Amino acid sequence: MKPALPLILSAALAIPFLTGCAVAVIGGTAATVATIHDRRTTGTIIEDQNIKLRVRSLLGDRPEINSRSNIHVTSYNQRVLLYGQTEDATLAETFAQEVSKLPKVNAVYNEVIEGARTDAWDYSRDTALVTKIKTLLINVDVDGFDPTRVKVAASDGNIYLMGLVTPDEGVAVVEYVRGISGVKKVVEIFEYVSV
Repeated sequence: MKPALPLILSAALAIPFLTGCAVAVIGGTAATVATIHDRRTTGTIIEDQNIKLRVRSLLGDRPEINSRSNIHVTSYNQRVLLYGQTEDATLAETFAQEVSKLPKVNAVYNEVIEGARTDAWDYSRDTALVTKIKTLLINVDVDGFDPTRVKVAASDGNIYLMGLVTPDEGVAVVEYVRGISGVKKVVEIFEYVSV
């Protein structure tokens, strides 16, 4: 066993027993590192988290939508992506309109598909696909490209890409992701910047 491995294993085993303050410090450090690479401001990153929580809360308050839909939400640069499935497209459209009225929401992209709701197996497959894509994005060959600037979401093999990217980065990412096994369709929701 290498000398550093016992130390790493000990630290990993100790994490569940850390006090709230220690966990907050570790979580805060991870968030700070992520912020360094992000093209959003720290305030916008925090606002995106708040928006996501508000949308989830709104969905929880709408049992007539929640019981007949499988709607997921993410927010990037104050733009909300709704994706998943619904038994009735009108429900998803109504919900998207309600979301658009929430504070700080600049745009809503309703990508909820009318059809049968996915199950836990589909969800785990999508989660694995997102992990695979995030890992493989390091292979995108564009000068200055940082794969952590791309937010990836999936539902039933449909991939949703968000982020602040240059036009060259956006084109390269979309083409690369289209070629990954398991991807059915790529929906690009990038905002383009010049750097």
